[in-house]
Amino acid sequence: MVDSATVRAQMQDRSFCLYPRGVSATPSAARERLLRTASALFYAEGIRAVGVDRVISEAGVTRATFYRHFPSKDDLVVAYLQAVDAAVREVAASAPEGGPRLRAVVGEMGERLCTDGFRGCSFLNAAAEFPDPQSPVHRAVAAHRAWLTGLFVRELELVGHRDPEAGAAHLMMLRDGAMVAGYLADAPRARTTLRRGLDEILAA
Repeated sequence: MVDSATVRAQMQDRSFCLYPRGVSATPSAARERLLRTASALFYAEGIRAVGVDRVISEAGVTRATFYRHFPSKDDLVVAYLQAVDAAVREVAASAPEGGPRLRAVVGEMGERLCTDGFRGCSFLNAAAEFPDPQSPVHRAVAAHRAWLTGLFVRELELVGHRDPEAGAAHLMMLRDGAMVAGYLADAPRARTTLRRGLDEILAA
């Protein structure tokens, strides 16, 4: 179990800062505190392992405040995943189209593999805990992956890749594998392999 001090430290660390930089996720400080606290706990301990009472206690808010912002735990989990999604989208939007955008997104993924406290991909972890395709959490995972795949396809089209869809599928598999290897094996090597894989796809 992660104690309060650890959670607060993680929320200050960039690897756990899930909102796009320079953008306020909400005008409500209580909602932001709830979401940041839940994000750190969900990522470190697992979504199902962390109850609403734990989030309320760690965030220092009342139960009424929690339910005013999040009608259910599923709503909180979806908001957590949407914040991770928004952070990835910001990285993509900040880079020029084509190769530079792909390198920026993949480069950011590689950097996260080597951060302290890395526990794998937030989306893959959530999908494992919520396998029902009709679950709002599973749908949030699917929406992110559809967007990311579409991004890879578009950027590969711009660089003139001979088969953008196949290249995007290859890159998604490399990304997923790197996330697992970064957690279970050698993170620096997983990062290097991911970047080298992108270079090979771009050169194809």
